[in-house]
Amino acid sequence: MATILLVEDDRFLSSLLKNRLQKDAFEVETAMSGTEALEKLKTLRPDIVLLDIILPGKSGFEILEEIKSDPQIQNTPVIIISNLGQEGDVERMMKMGAKDYFVKARTSIEDIVKKVRNYLPEGSGVAPPVQPPLQSASPSESVPSLESQSPPQTPPQTPQQPPQPEV
Repeated sequence: MATILLVEDDRFLSSLLKNRLQKDAFEVETAMSGTEALEKLKTLRPDIVLLDIILPGKSGFEILEEIKSDPQIQNTPVIIISNLGQEGDVERMMKMGAKDYFVKARTSIEDIVKKVRNYLPEGSGVAPPVQPPLQSASPSESVPSLESQSPPQTPPQTPQQPPQPEV
């Protein structure tokens, strides 16, 4: 299973991305600060890094610089996910070695998932998106009856007003 280090200080966005990536059979570790990201990079050795730029502790620029200067992790693909969309910021990160750059406000989570798949190395063990298993039962297997399942919830009925007489 491919491992992703998600470096994002926005808890809501981090949770959304993590849940969506896990649903697609990725193992996701999160870091909420630049300092935490660097600590996890030393032990985790992720297959890919999703990196915000504006972070507490150390910035995404500093983290990318440290990744690219460390021979053990310098080939780890880094995808930037930031609200900094100025051309200068994008160019700087790409020159520093980022594989791609997404502006959060203009990118869907699905686009990020597709890009992550594209940048993972061959043989990284990424499974196809998780599908619920089909149930098959032979005559000897016990299959729960419809009666044993809880009934579907129906919304409460609102009382109807009797028709008003025409005047």
